[in-house]
Amino acid sequence: MAKLSSQEIEHYHEKGYVLHNKPLFSAEKMDRLTAIFEEHLKDKGEKLSDELDTPHFRDERLLEFLLGDEALDLVEGLIGPDIVLWSSHFICKEPFKGRITPWHEDSAYWNGRFDKYDNIVTIWLALDPSKKENGCMRVIPGTHRNGFSEYEDVDKTFNTFHAQIKNIDESQAVYFELERGECSLHDSRIIHGAPANTSPNRRCGYTMRYIAADTKIHLDKNPGWRFWLARGRNLAGNPCENV
Repeated sequence: MAKLSSQEIEHYHEKGYVLHNKPLFSAEKMDRLTAIFEEHLKDKGEKLSDELDTPHFRDERLLEFLLGDEALDLVEGLIGPDIVLWSSHFICKEPFKGRITPWHEDSAYWNGRFDKYDNIVTIWLALDPSKKENGCMRVIPGTHRNGFSEYEDVDKTFNTFHAQIKNIDESQAVYFELERGECSLHDSRIIHGAPANTSPNRRCGYTMRYIAADTKIHLDKNPGWRFWLARGRNLAGNPCENV
């Protein structure tokens, strides 16, 4: 299984992200994951294509990917060997109409749900090629050390969230261009977002989110949530489902 190099791990801790420009899963496994996504997209009903949150709660076939060694070996290099799976999300920007993902910190939306945010990592796996033209993710390097930012309201008709961080210098942004099957990993605290998809090409990713198992989960702020001990020891004693 692939592991991050010491240089990649150092880059992640310094900059708040790392790009893994190699296939995460085998071609056959990626095809199966894509087929599952296409089922969810077909059955989404009134939801927008970027709102397919926590699909693994409803479809445990996804646990094969979320709890697979391919993903966990990368995560272990960043947050250690004791890992809890806590979320996943299909994020699909349709051609010409995929909405802007405004500048934000994931940790700001999760404020109060955990006792700390320094060891939460997201894998962003490209199901389609993810390029500047179709709205790939972008980050402001090093901002994972800044604390919570100040936000202002934006129009949800054109944005996936209701607010964005104020006064971002977009000239500092690094764009995460990925081929199908490649992935990025980012710290929950880093400032990031994505432009709208103005191209004829769909941009779909699968986010896979993990926390270090010594992080205490505040259950009253996570009603109905499901957690899995993905690897190692349940250091904080959080309620986790069996693998």
